[in-house]
Amino acid sequence: MNDLFTQNPDLLFLIEQAVKAPSGHNTQPWLFRIGKTEIDICPDYSRALPVVDPDNRELFVSLGCATENLCIAASHKGYCPTVTVAEDGTICIRLDRHADVTPSPLFAQIALRQTNRRVYDGRTIPAANIDQLRAVEVAPSVHIHFYERGTPAFNAIAELIYRGNSLQMQDDAFKAELRSWMRYNKKHRDAQHDGLSYDVFGAPNLPRFISENVIAGALNERSQNRADRKKIASASHLILLTTRSNTVEQWVALGRTLERLLLTSTAMGLVHAYLNPPNELPELTHELADTLGLPSEYPTILLRIGYAKRMPHSVRIPAEQRVR
Repeated sequence: MNDLFTQNPDLLFLIEQAVKAPSGHNTQPWLFRIGKTEIDICPDYSRALPVVDPDNRELFVSLGCATENLCIAASHKGYCPTVTVAEDGTICIRLDRHADVTPSPLFAQIALRQTNRRVYDGRTIPAANIDQLRAVEVAPSVHIHFYERGTPAFNAIAELIYRGNSLQMQDDAFKAELRSWMRYNKKHRDAQHDGLSYDVFGAPNLPRFISENVIAGALNERSQNRADRKKIASASHLILLTTRSNTVEQWVALGRTLERLLLTSTAMGLVHAYLNPPNELPELTHELADTLGLPSEYPTILLRIGYAKRMPHSVRIPAEQRVR
């Protein structure tokens, strides 16, 4: 183990909380570099998704989520974190101890937050709870937009999701990249500690050759849209997060805002999952912004949110293995 972990066990604890952040296909595209009073979060481009995320936008959003987890955990340990983003995309977090640090009330939610891919139960989130989500601290470069089920905007977004699914499922490179991150049974999952595990989709633990055949048969636009129609119809709201510019610094800021939103919603007993095809296909992204009256914003992350029973958690690579 790193000598600095021995001198200050808090450093490993903070990284253990950071790696519980969400990431595209559960790639966990982060590496950590530690010093006596700082932790750097570095992009791990070996875990990038060049087909679905060619600009590494979602990668840096994930790093922003990890940053927010680390900062929340730091407050729990009595540190005041200061975050800067370097030109190369490294996120530098300075940790200063202060006697009067107020621990974040969101800390307990880090271990509970999960992406829940179930069909939800259809209940509508009360307006007062949506107002609580609207009150989440938002970075100056970021906007959050809420669209309730049944509204014209909700329905318009849904149609763009279905079109995005069709385009992606007709792309062999997209499907090959997706399959490369599938973990088909418990043995496969436990050997990798990353990727999209069979159990987070509610699938049984079957021999790999069976699971691979089942997944291959389901990777088509008809199956994807049939499943997403049920999931979208069961959600209370769709939530869109945007940035003012397409820059690394703003992607990281969006990730930090997103994580605060997700942890706040988790504390309220809400669940969420991602529906990002309209943000990942440029021709649909522009149409999405125009349709919603957001001509000066860049749609980046799209969520469905509602109520459902919990699912198994995605597995993580042990934190100490991600320190370089």
